[in-house]
Amino acid sequence: MHKASEFDYALPPSLIAQEPLADRAASRLLVLERASGAIAHRHFSDIVELIQPEDVVVLNTSRVISARLHGTRDAGSGERGAGRNTELLLVRQLEDGTWTAMGHPGGKLKPGRRVVFGDDSAAEILEVLGGGLRRIRFVGVLGAQDTLARYGEVPLPPYIRRAPTPADRDRYQTVYAAHEGSVAAPTAGLHFTHGLLEDIKKKGAAVVHIDLHIGPGTFKPVEVEELAKHPMHAEVYEVGEEAATTINARRAAGGVVWAVGTTVVRTLETVADETGRVRPGAGETRLFIYPPYRCRAVDRLLTNFHLPRSTLLMLVCAFGGYEAVMKAYGEAVRERYRFYSYGDAMLVV
Repeated sequence: MHKASEFDYALPPSLIAQEPLADRAASRLLVLERASGAIAHRHFSDIVELIQPEDVVVLNTSRVISARLHGTRDAGSGERGAGRNTELLLVRQLEDGTWTAMGHPGGKLKPGRRVVFGDDSAAEILEVLGGGLRRIRFVGVLGAQDTLARYGEVPLPPYIRRAPTPADRDRYQTVYAAHEGSVAAPTAGLHFTHGLLEDIKKKGAAVVHIDLHIGPGTFKPVEVEELAKHPMHAEVYEVGEEAATTINARRAAGGVVWAVGTTVVRTLETVADETGRVRPGAGETRLFIYPPYRCRAVDRLLTNFHLPRSTLLMLVCAFGGYEAVMKAYGEAVRERYRFYSYGDAMLVV
């Protein structure tokens, strides 16, 4: 059984992409053949050539919300530290209208305290949930959605060491994003343009949509050596009847299932039966995929390059084989691929 430390690798900071390319589809594409371990260096636009007419491409249409809010702790509370800068990162909205959120500095955000964003907006801490999470409610004139629209910031990952710009509102979002709920982009999809998707459809391949709303746990490194002890945050998913029917029909007819991103793999593996048949449904998943897990519902994985010790890298290793994937990462470093969210892509076939 693999340990978390086996998923470390050395990455020069200069290879962490800080800006997106001017052209979404201009990224490089490392192609790994898992059966042989062979590696090829291509361009992302070659994806149209690689997808066959009988195949089905599965996209995650979750949309990133402007989930990062900067405010101050309520100066009217009379407590030490009041008025100091505070950050909240919204995670998800609950059925009662409250939200779960992560806060910094966390130790100061106790129940009853308020974070003020402006004269018209504030959030009250209701409960400490553990795992860095708190339950909050918006108590100002503005509700949650209006607060995000006015004060929210694109939640760029921590390894992008610059403030977000207006351009990030578009570029840290897939062109097909539709349903709000993620605090991180499904980054494998950032390379697609409307033109590429149309070319894939014209070729005869099916393109279907599912949703998995991504939480901040996607950036959390695995801090325990025994992978089974790592706590996964729950993420909300939905697979519609039409998507499930198309996936199953294409695969039964000899086509292959292309998962655009690790989020699609997690979702399809959550709803698939033991034969790999996908069932429609909605709910929460805490599925943690790592070697020696065998994927049942996915045949091709298109993904970006992921952080050391991350659950995402572990998923890719489960799909492509530990040795083959880690060797490919070493090759990507040597060839100076661009890493992480705004970086280049990898295809495992």
